[in-house]
Amino acid sequence: MEFADFYPLSLIIFLPAVGALLIAFLPGISSVAIKRYAALFTFLSFALSLVMFGLFDRGAEGFQFVEKISWIPQIGISYHLGIDGISMPMVILTTMLGFLAVFVSWKISLRPREYFAWLLILESSILGVFCSLDLLLFFLFWEIEVVPMYFLISIWGGGRREYSAIKYVIYTIFGSAMMLAGILTLYASTGTFDMTALIHSDLGAFVPIIPFAAIFMLLMIGFSVKLPVFPLHTWLPDAHTDAPTAVSVMLAGALLKMGGYGMIRLCVSIFPDVAHQYASIIVVFAVIGVLYGAAVTLRQTDLKRLIAYSSVSHMAYVLLGIFALSHLSVTGATLQMFSHGIVTGLLFAMVGLVYDKTHTRSIPELGGLARQMPIIAVVFSIAGLASLGLPGTSGFAAEFLVFLGSFTSMAVGGIRVYTLLGALAIVVTAGYILWMLERVFYREPKPKYDGVKDADVMERVYIFFLVAMIMLVGIYPRILTDVIGAGIAFVPLP
Repeated sequence: MEFADFYPLSLIIFLPAVGALLIAFLPGISSVAIKRYAALFTFLSFALSLVMFGLFDRGAEGFQFVEKISWIPQIGISYHLGIDGISMPMVILTTMLGFLAVFVSWKISLRPREYFAWLLILESSILGVFCSLDLLLFFLFWEIEVVPMYFLISIWGGGRREYSAIKYVIYTIFGSAMMLAGILTLYASTGTFDMTALIHSDLGAFVPIIPFAAIFMLLMIGFSVKLPVFPLHTWLPDAHTDAPTAVSVMLAGALLKMGGYGMIRLCVSIFPDVAHQYASIIVVFAVIGVLYGAAVTLRQTDLKRLIAYSSVSHMAYVLLGIFALSHLSVTGATLQMFSHGIVTGLLFAMVGLVYDKTHTRSIPELGGLARQMPIIAVVFSIAGLASLGLPGTSGFAAEFLVFLGSFTSMAVGGIRVYTLLGALAIVVTAGYILWMLERVFYREPKPKYDGVKDADVMERVYIFFLVAMIMLVGIYPRILTDVIGAGIAFVPLP
C-alpha cells in the first residue's frame, strides 16, 4: 500500500482534534499526562507532515495526496482535501508550531485540560483551511478557529482579555460574513463548490448573479481581516497583547497565514483577470501597511504590542508580493508567510520567556538583561535580526524574493515605485528592532533583576529548534522555494 492510501491529510488534520477529545473526556488524568497527550498528538501530526513533505513530487502538476468523498451530493459538496506547493509549507508550519506551542504552554496551571483541548482544536481548524479543496469545507474550518481563539484569549489571557477576545470575534465574524456571501454567490454563478474546478474554469462562460469583481471583493475583505490589511488590522495588537504566549505564537505563526493563503488560492487563482484589474489599488494598501506598521512600532513600549505591529508591516509584504502578480513575487510572498511564522513565533516565545522571568513586558522598565539571561538575549537578538532581514536568515531570503519579484513585475503599473517605498520600511524595521534589543538587553543592568533565571532545558530546546529553522531556510531557501514554485507555476498569473 502507498502512503496516500492511509488518508494522510485527514490524519494530519484530525490527530490534534482526537488528542483534544481524549484530553477533554478521559477521566482522572493528571496535568502532566494532559501535556504529554497534547505533545504526542501534535508530534504525530508534525511527523506525518514531514513524511508528506519528503514524498511531495516537486515536478507534478496540480494537487497531491487528494482525498475526495461525496458529502452532500444534492448540492455538490464533498469532503475534498489536497495539497500543492502553496499549501505544503503552510501545513509544515502549522504542525511544527502546534507541536512547539505545547512546550511553550508547559507551565500552564489554570484549567490545563480545557486549555490544551482548545489549543489542539485550534491547530486542527487551521490545518483544515490549508488542505480543503471544497469551498464550503474551507469555510467551515475557517469558522471553527473562532471558538478556541475566543476561549484561549478570554480565559488564559491577560490585561483586557475579554475585550480583546470579543474584538477578535467581531472582526472575524464580519470578515467571515463577507467571505460566505462571496462563496455563495460564486456557487450560485458557477454551480460548484469544487475549488479545483473553479481554478481551471473559464469564468467568462458563466453568467454571474453579481459581477465577478464584486465576488472577488467580498472574498478579499474576508481574507484582508485575517492577514490583516490596513485599516482592518486593529484587532491584531489587542489580541496579541492579551493572548497567552503560545496562542500568540499560533496566531502570528499560522493563523494570519490563512488570509494570504486564501488570497492566492481563491482571489488570484480563480479571478486572475479581476486580480489584475485591481492589483494597483491593493498594492497601495500593501505599501501603506508596510510603512504604517513599521512607523507605529517605533512608538510601542510593550514588547508584545511592538511585535504585533511589526506583524502588520511584515504581512503587508505578503500582500505586496501576491498582487505584484509575478511568479517570483508570489513565491516570495509564500516564503515570507513561512518565514514570518517561524521568526515571529520565536519572537513571541522569547517575549513570553522575558515576561515569565521578569514579570513585565514594559520596555522602559527592562534593561541590561543580557548579563542575567545570556541565552535568551542571544536568541532574542537572532530572532530580531531575522525579522529585519539579516542575510543568512529566512527573513532576508523571503523579503529579497518579494522585492525582486515585485520590482521586475510587468503586470502592475508603477510597481517599481511601490516596491521602493516598501523597501524603505527595512530601515525603520532595523531601527525599532535594534533599539528594542538595546533597551531591553544591553543597557545598564538593573539590580532588581539580579536573581532572574535564564532559559531552562525545555525552553532551550524549542527556541533553538526555531533558530535552526530560521538559519536553514535562510542559508538554503531552495528547500522550500522548489516546493512553492511547483504550486505557483500553475497559478494563472498575467
